[in-house]
Amino acid sequence: MKDTKADIKSMDLEELKKEMEEAGEKSFRANQIYEWMHGKLARDFDEMTNLSKNLRERCREAYLFTVLKAVKVQESSLDGTKKFLFELPDGNTVESVWMKYKHGNSVCISSQVGCRMGCRFCASAIDGLVRPLAPSEMLEQVYAITLLTGERVSNVVVMGMGEPLDNYDNLIKFIKLLTDENGLHISQRNVTVSTCGLVPQMRKLADEGLQITLALSLHAADDEKRRELMPVARKYTLAELMDACAYYFDKTGRRITFEYSLISGENDGEKDARELARLIGRLNCHVNLIPVNPVKERDFVSSSSEKVLAFKNKLEKYGINVTIRREMGRDIDGACGQLRRRQLHQ
Repeated sequence: MKDTKADIKSMDLEELKKEMEEAGEKSFRANQIYEWMHGKLARDFDEMTNLSKNLRERCREAYLFTVLKAVKVQESSLDGTKKFLFELPDGNTVESVWMKYKHGNSVCISSQVGCRMGCRFCASAIDGLVRPLAPSEMLEQVYAITLLTGERVSNVVVMGMGEPLDNYDNLIKFIKLLTDENGLHISQRNVTVSTCGLVPQMRKLADEGLQITLALSLHAADDEKRRELMPVARKYTLAELMDACAYYFDKTGRRITFEYSLISGENDGEKDARELARLIGRLNCHVNLIPVNPVKERDFVSSSSEKVLAFKNKLEKYGINVTIRREMGRDIDGACGQLRRRQLHQ
C-alpha cells in the first residue's frame, strides 16, 4: 500500500478495487470496504468486522479515513431544523443544516471552507476562501447527520458555505458517490446544486449526463443591480447566464430553479418583478423567493411579508412558476456562514 495517505472515502468503487489489487488483495475486499463506508456509514476501520485484523491495520496505516466531528448543534424551537458546525480533520469548520419536510428529510451541505465569490448578503464570503472540500468531506456532512439524527436523508442541497462550481471536480465526484447504488443511493433527481453563476462550469455541468437540479442565485434582473449585489456579475452578464440556463435545460431536460433573495428597497419592487419576468419568461424554470436572512455584518433588511406576497403575485400574473421558500431555522442563524463566523470571532 502507498506511503502517503490517500483519501479512501473519496475513491469510487473502481478506484478502490485497483487499490486492493495493488495491495495484493482480492477485489471483493473493495466491495466490502465500500459498503462499510458508504452503506453502513462506518466511522472507523475497526468496525469492518469481515476484514482481517491485518488488513484493517494496513488500511489504517495507508489511508486517511475522513470523519467529521459535530462541535456545535443548534435546534430551532420553531420548526425542529438543526444546524451543525462540523470540524474537519485539519481543524477548519463548516456548516450543514438538517430540515424535516413532509416529503422527507433535506440536508444542506457546504462545498468549501469560506467562499471567494463575495456576494454582499452572504456571511460565508466575509472572510474569503480558505480551501475547497474533498468529496469525502462533503459526503461526511450527509453521513454524520444521518447518524446523529437517526433518520434517512432523502434530499441533498449543495447550497451551504462556498460556491459548488468553484470546486467542480470534487463536486462531481461527491454527486456520483452520493447517488451510487452501492452507497446511500440517493436519487440524482433529489440533489440540487446552487451556483452564483459561473457560466463555463454551468455549461460543463450540463454535459455531465447527470439528472440533478441546478439552482441559480439570481437576486436581480438587471446587470447593474446584480453587479452591486454579486461581484461575479462583473464577469458574466445576465444574457450569458440565461443562455447557459437554456443550454442546461436543453441538455438535461431539468428545469432551472432561480433563487431570488428579497431585500427591502433593493430588489423587491414592482419594476423588479416585471424585469425578472421579462428576463426568464422564455425558460422552463421555477422561482424560489427567499426573504433574506439578516446578517449582522451587512445592512440588508428582509422584505415585509406583504411585499414578498405582492412580488409573488406579480410574477404569477406574468405566468412565472413561483413559490415562497418556507423559512427554516431563522432563530438559529439560518443563513450559511453565520455560525462559523461566530465561532471564529468569539
